[in-house]
Amino acid sequence: MRFLVELKIKLSCKKIGNDDFGNEYFQNKEGKRFILYKGIAEPSKIPAEWHGWIHYTTNRVPVHSNAHKYHWQKIHLPNLTGTKNSYAPKGHLAAGGVREKVSADYQAWNPNEQNPNH
Repeated sequence: MRFLVELKIKLSCKKIGNDDFGNEYFQNKEGKRFILYKGIAEPSKIPAEWHGWIHYTTNRVPVHSNAHKYHWQKIHLPNLTGTKNSYAPKGHLAAGGVREKVSADYQAWNPNEQNPNH
């Protein structure tokens, strides 16, 4: 099925450009914009310079995908939510499920126990 979608886009749309990840950007005659992702369709792989174009924030097509990068900018990492590699803090069920007690912990009410305050 993906093959047919890619074929339709490549035949009916004008190729606008590529990004550093190998994603290809297209636009049809009506102005609708498309991305053919290289590999797994991962929307978080859209670089900032292409994000504005694909979401119609700007009509300016990035001239080159190596637009000014700052020293603090990191390379893209895929969104790992829902995978075995997703982040699980200490105490999370996926990380062993045991956490330290904290002052905000509470004792759940049990209707079978007598309350000494009453």
